[in-house]
This record gives sequence, C-alpha cells and structure tokens, in this order.
Amino acid sequence: NVNQISVPDIYSHSWVVLPPSLVLSRQKTWDKLFSMLENSQMRENMLLQYADDIIKVEMGLLRGEMLRLVGRRKAPAAAGNSFSNSKNLEGMLQQLLSAAQSQASRLTKLEANCFSGPGAGTGMNAKAGFQIQDGGSEHRVQEVTSQEAALDAVLATLQQMNVELKEVLTSSRQRYLPAGNEMALLFPMRSRRIYTSVIPDVPLSIASFTVCLWAKPTTVANKTVLFSYGNRRNPYEIQLLLSQTTALFTIGGEAHLVEARGVVKQGEWIHLCGAWSSNQGLATLWAGGKKVASTPGVAEGHVLPDGGSLQLGQERNGFEEGFDPKLAFAGKMTGVNMWDRVLSEEEISQLALQKSEGFVQRGNVVAWGVTEMVPHGGAQFIF
Repeated sequence: NVNQISVPDIYSHSWVVLPPSLVLSRQKTWDKLFSMLENSQMRENMLLQYADDIIKVEMGLLRGEMLRLVGRRKAPAAAGNSFSNSKNLEGMLQQLLSAAQSQASRLTKLEANCFSGPGAGTGMNAKAGFQIQDGGSEHRVQEVTSQEAALDAVLATLQQMNVELKEVLTSSRQRYLPAGNEMALLFPMRSRRIYTSVIPDVPLSIASFTVCLWAKPTTVANKTVLFSYGNRRNPYEIQLLLSQTTALFTIGGEAHLVEARGVVKQGEWIHLCGAWSSNQGLATLWAGGKKVASTPGVAEGHVLPDGGSLQLGQERNGFEEGFDPKLAFAGKMTGVNMWDRVLSEEEISQLALQKSEGFVQRGNVVAWGVTEMVPHGGAQFIF
C-alpha cells in the first residue's frame, strides 16, 4: 500500500504500519535530534579544549612562580633587607594564592557551562526522552564523562595548591619579624652565658611602668626569663616570664605574681606587655594586645630601686656568676620597650598589631633601636 509504510517499533520489537506523513515527521524529528546532539558535542569539545588550554597555560605560570619562590627562599637574605624581603615574599604569595583561587573559580564556571548549558541539556534530555540506542552517542557520553573527571581532578589539584600556598604564607609570616621591625635579638640556645644587658635611658627609680616586647620562643621550660630587673638586695624587682604555655609577670618578688595560661605557643611570635602602678598596686598582663590577667594590691606603695641591672633572656640571682642555664631564653626577641607610666588599652593594642609599619611610639626608659643593648655569649642582633 503506497499510502502506508511499515517501520520497526523499538518499544514492542515489532513492525507497525504508519502513514507516510507521520514517518516523514518522525524522520525530521530524528534528524533535528542528531543535529542538536552533534552541535552540542561540538560546543562541548570547544569549551573543553578552551579549558585545557587555560589549564596548561595557567598551571605553567603557577609552576614557574612557585619555582622562583622556592629559589628566593633558599637564597640567603642580604643583611639589612629581611623586612623588605618578607614584604615582597608575602606579596608574591598573596598573588599566587589569588591566581590559584581565580583559576579554580574559572574552571568551576567552565565545568558548569559545559555540562549544564542549554545545548548539553537538550542533548541529554533528548537521549533520555527518546531512548537513543546508538553506539556513537554512547561513546560521546563516555568521552564527556572522562573529560568531566579530568576537570574535577584539575580542580582538586588547584584546591590543594590553595591550601599549600596558605600554609607557606603562614610559615613566611612566622619566619620574619612582626610589626615592621627590621632587627631582632637571637638567643640561639639556653646557656648561662647567653643573654643581653640593657642600659636604660633614665634611672629606674619609678613608681609605675609598662614593659612590652615581642618574643618567639624555640622552647619553653617551667621558668624561662624574658625580661628581668633587680639588684643584689632583690634580684626580682621586675620579671616577665614564660612557663610552658603560661605568661607570668612579677613586681618586687615572686610573691606578687600575675599569670595568664594558654597564651604562649612555641615557635610563634607573641606580643606581651606588663603594666604596674604603685598607687593602687594594680598589675596587668597583656598578650596579643588583649588584657589576659589583672591583680590589685601588688607591691602597693613600692618604688623600684635605682642602680640595678636589666637583662633580656636571663636573670641575676645575686651570686657572682649570676645566671642559671635552666632559666635562659632560647628564640628571638624584638620590639623591647619600657615606659615610666601605664599605657592605655588603645596604645597597647596598637603595639601588638602584626602588620603595622612600625611602632606607634618607643619607650622613654628603654627604646627599641635607640637604647644601648649589649649581647653576651652567643646572643646577637639579626636583620
């Protein structure tokens, strides 16, 4: 019958008789469907090729930057340039981190466009709706799936790179000096011979004071001395100490003690301040710009005696040799300042800023970078 055409039915697996107009209509539908699939595949291939090109170029650039970074980190820093080197290194790490994050974001968008775009969606919906039983289409789907897995692997690599760059950035900040300081005192090991003596700018016969410093301990014993002032009669007039993770501050002897637990970490910079006023005997300890402990009635009415000795990293115990290696500080110290008054909360908070370009003010009793400080033993200034 010329008005009827027999065609196979893929659902019932039998032949059915249809009019020519319906057969032509279905043929046009199938032609459109395959054309859409081919166009969708072409667009996906173009996008994937574009993504591959971006990945190759950007990963090459990131690899080059990382190699240059490693080379710079291995090269010894020139004397007097550690501050500028640290700022350049941090800036470069920030750029690398931003670039990696940008590439991860761009690849995520490309992946979404490739597999959720209008063309891709039409093709996949057509495949699902019409139950295409075509080996070539299945091969294309498998190819797209493998390309999607490759993109996922690249994205995972970039995300891991982000994590590693953040770790390197944190490590670089710990390597260099905080708060815009250009030099520090290095105490390479615990020894009774390694300390630094300080010659104050004014007599220490005062009734109030604030002492602040940055410290990065290599190791902390049960009692580690950062700052100590005393005379033969009383070697413990002022002490700023560490004990494991605890910071301690004493005036007039260990009976007058202010302590804050859990504020010290080995291998990390910490800013400490101890403030005291004879008027009410209020002693306050600050860590990281925050008040962590305060005790009233500490050596109330007391006046510090003049003529004593001031040391960093050790304490005198009244004997001729004067030092105990078990109390010695090992690590780095910078920004040591002392005032003959109690600083305000705002002033101490400003001094504790890690990224500040320099101190808001220097002490008038001890001024870092101005007051004479004499390293002994293996203690030395580093830049």
